[in-house]
Amino acid sequence: MSDIFQEVDEEVRRERLKQLWDQYGGLALALALVIVALVGGWRGHQWWEAKKSAEAGSAFEAAVSLSEQGKHAEAEAAFAKIATESPPGYKMLGRFREAAALAQRDPQAAVKLYDVLAADSSIGQVLQDLAAVRAGLILVDTATYNDIVARLEPLTAKDRAFRHTAREVLALSAWKTGNTSATRHWFDMIVTDAETPAGTRSRVEMLMALAPADAKS
Repeated sequence: MSDIFQEVDEEVRRERLKQLWDQYGGLALALALVIVALVGGWRGHQWWEAKKSAEAGSAFEAAVSLSEQGKHAEAEAAFAKIATESPPGYKMLGRFREAAALAQRDPQAAVKLYDVLAADSSIGQVLQDLAAVRAGLILVDTATYNDIVARLEPLTAKDRAFRHTAREVLALSAWKTGNTSATRHWFDMIVTDAETPAGTRSRVEMLMALAPADAKS
């Protein structure tokens, strides 16, 4: 007798399942296909991104090799291409290296590229400061002290990543332009900062040894 009831229960369950499938089976199949398509699309996107990144990495290495061989114009063109066609990380590296390569033949044009980077808030404060320091290093031999101050003095605050380099460039600019009071100011700031790197401290001390007597007092 119990076998009969079991068979009836199974038949009822089968009938219910059939009804559910008839009602929702098409929706379930469509949902399954959508999930498969999404997973496949995501995998394809990951593969494409990895491919583009690998290509950009190879292009970047080739451009660096051109730069190391002294082929600055070719390197500049290669880095410019990377800066416009590569994934975001390599684009940023390409922009910096394009400016560095350009500095070998056209310093003023390189400064303009660094200025664009320094004004680009999308790359973050640290990289903006790096671009500003690079521009200052190019200009230190030709620009006025006031120009270097306008560019780099904001970077000398204690919370800025390249403060030590900015201070050193300012000290060098002041020394080159014969501004003894400014030379003394930056020298004092550098040597009294316990976090000043040893190399920076040593170079500034050598600079001060060459400064006029009134800059040392």
